[in-house]
Amino acid sequence: MTSTLNAQTHPLSDALLHRAQRVVPNAMYGHQDARGLWPGAPQFVSRTSGSRIWDADGHEYIDLLCSWGPIIHGYQHPRIEEAVNRQRQICDTANGPSEHFVAFAERLVDVVEHADWAMFAKNGSDVTTLCLTIARAHTGRATILVADGAYHGALPWCNPDTTGVLPSDRAGLAYYTYNDLASVEKLVMEHEGDLAGIIVSPFRHDAGFDQEMVDPAFAQGVRRICDENDAVLILDEVRTGFRMSFGGSWEQYGVRPDLSSWSKAIGNGYPVAAVLGAEALRESAGSFFVTGTFWFSAVPMVAALASIALLEERDGVGHMFARGNQLLTPCRTCRSPARLTTNSRWRGRPSAPLAVSSCIPNTTGSCRPH
Repeated sequence: MTSTLNAQTHPLSDALLHRAQRVVPNAMYGHQDARGLWPGAPQFVSRTSGSRIWDADGHEYIDLLCSWGPIIHGYQHPRIEEAVNRQRQICDTANGPSEHFVAFAERLVDVVEHADWAMFAKNGSDVTTLCLTIARAHTGRATILVADGAYHGALPWCNPDTTGVLPSDRAGLAYYTYNDLASVEKLVMEHEGDLAGIIVSPFRHDAGFDQEMVDPAFAQGVRRICDENDAVLILDEVRTGFRMSFGGSWEQYGVRPDLSSWSKAIGNGYPVAAVLGAEALRESAGSFFVTGTFWFSAVPMVAALASIALLEERDGVGHMFARGNQLLTPCRTCRSPARLTTNSRWRGRPSAPLAVSSCIPNTTGSCRPH
């Protein structure tokens, strides 16, 4: 791993990278590899508080990344930490779930309009994959339509990197163009009689590329196509859940999915993910074996319950939109917003904005959107 850190200003971080190089492949992997950010971005974080992080050398940063999405109330929010610490003292991972397992499911069913039941896991990849399995179990069909380039996790069926991935890992998938209903309809005709479902993100947020808000007609169109073909509409809310709205992100367009996947912001940094589903899929969701050693742990569920309560009491989504607009308004009026780079522009919703630039270098030294 070639470090982008200055050894004079970041000696401890640089030393950690050299130690990691000996015991970790490439010293770091996945989205936590800081080489995917700006030159000199912190690789190791030693402390967090509120909206700030400190790297291994004590340099302080305002964390606009929100830990890649989960930190929706700030680090170590007192009310969430109080609930978590209280629960940790009595029960977390055990031979069965705690009463909070039921309370969390009830809460999500109460808040998310299309949901009649819930299942829990740990990561976004867990629940997007579980949604596909439920759709296939329910329909008895194989084909799932996926937007070309969409990010739905890091398992072989959806990983943007195909190294080590077999064609059989992606059997039963066909790819449409986001916001292009004609491309969806073409695939439906090609796979007539075998369509199990369509998985779609509330807006286009492919990794490393510009964002694209959904055309309401497209959202309504994929709902209609699923209804006409007795297929399952899956909405991937892993990134958008409780950021776009307090409930389902496509409610504003009059569209309710059959299944939805959730993670990131629901636990304010505690590892939890959920599948939410409509009544018609309840039996299918319970028809096969699925589990995980830590999927039923109590502490993350208590954190999620406290987080959702805070979002509701304080109009958290409205607050994020207001603060996002407060950040973006001055940035949109200057050529180099917030000293990011030249030729930068802001895209997406104010509650989850993206700075797009033509001159942030990637790992090869060329430029990529960011």
